[in-house]
Amino acid sequence: QVQVVESGGGLVQSGDSLRLSCTTFGRTFSRYAMGWFRQAPGKEREFLAGINYNSDTTKYADSVKGRFTISRDNARNMVYLQMNSLKPEDTAIYYCAAGRLGWVGVDSKDYAYWGQGTQVTVSS
Repeated sequence: QVQVVESGGGLVQSGDSLRLSCTTFGRTFSRYAMGWFRQAPGKEREFLAGINYNSDTTKYADSVKGRFTISRDNARNMVYLQMNSLKPEDTAIYYCAAGRLGWVGVDSKDYAYWGQGTQVTVSS
């Protein structure tokens, strides 16, 4: 079975930075797109960023473009989300997801496997 594991969340102040990390087990990591989503209390799951199988295409939500950067290192089986200039409205559970194919999607339905989430809390 495929396992997706993310880490790196925590409690920070407004304006601070965090880097989230994610890895997968049980599939050929380098063949599939990867994405990051978040879900705040009472809100639907929101797409943040995605990257295709070989890092030549990335997509970002307008709300985070210019502040967040997605990257991957296929040799290490890792994908990252660098988050800068964090705001209280960024507070949410952040999820890493593995795509169904190698191309980037922007909807939850485009991803087949999900991590259990890591909490990010930004205080004002």
